[in-house]
Amino acid sequence: MATNENLPPNVIKQLAKELKNLDESPPEGIKVGVNDDDFSNIYADIEGPGGTPYENGVFRMKLLLSHDFPHSPPKGYFLTKIFHPNIASNGEICVNTLKKDWNPSLGLRHVLLVVRCLLIEPFPESALNEQAGKMLLENYEEYARHARLYTGIHAKPKPKFKSGAISESTTVLNVDQTNASILKVDQKTSANGAVLPPPSPLAPSTTVSKVGNNHDQLATAVPTSETGISGSAAALAPMTTMQKRDGAVTKLPADKKKMDARKKSLKRL
Repeated sequence: MATNENLPPNVIKQLAKELKNLDESPPEGIKVGVNDDDFSNIYADIEGPGGTPYENGVFRMKLLLSHDFPHSPPKGYFLTKIFHPNIASNGEICVNTLKKDWNPSLGLRHVLLVVRCLLIEPFPESALNEQAGKMLLENYEEYARHARLYTGIHAKPKPKFKSGAISESTTVLNVDQTNASILKVDQKTSANGAVLPPPSPLAPSTTVSKVGNNHDQLATAVPTSETGISGSAAALAPMTTMQKRDGAVTKLPADKKKMDARKKSLKRL
């Protein structure tokens, strides 16, 4: 593994300055990344220029700096597969700036801009990918179709999170926690033998309460006029009180006692 020890201190200082400048003021469509422990490998994500077959794609490339940089040019490689005349199948980049036209005074910014311009205007005369070079010269539409196909398969940028995704996730989490709390309450209620039916506007409301030594008292009330049912329906539902004491259930129908008393009076007459 290469380290900063392979580069002279003055070169490391200059590279650090350049990389800081690239980070604070990046070139259009280029984002640079670097490992602070190894300045000999410079990475960059290049956006495909608009109006080219590489549009909407993001391509990662690497600049490999040798120990005698900047006296010798860096070597450039595309890590993302791309169909381009000047880029070999192994990703090697063929451009004059990185070869015969190299000048030690050229900075990283200039090199990265040249590589991005190569996506706009290829040079089929010095092709590393002969198929792409020949296709570009003879049938541009076919070349563009192949390039777009590669871009769509290999260079699609990662989808971004939608706005509000975090708040939506938080809302879902809160709902799940609320449902879990309700479930725990229901389980505890079932374990104690108490059942809470869901309220219904057409059914009598029922309340359950504990009285004394774990004895339950069940009271059934007649629905009020808020349900939209007339009072005659309420008259058909007799008021019944059930009490459970010491394990026995006693039913006290008040109306039945009155009817029995009337029948006895009629018999006497």
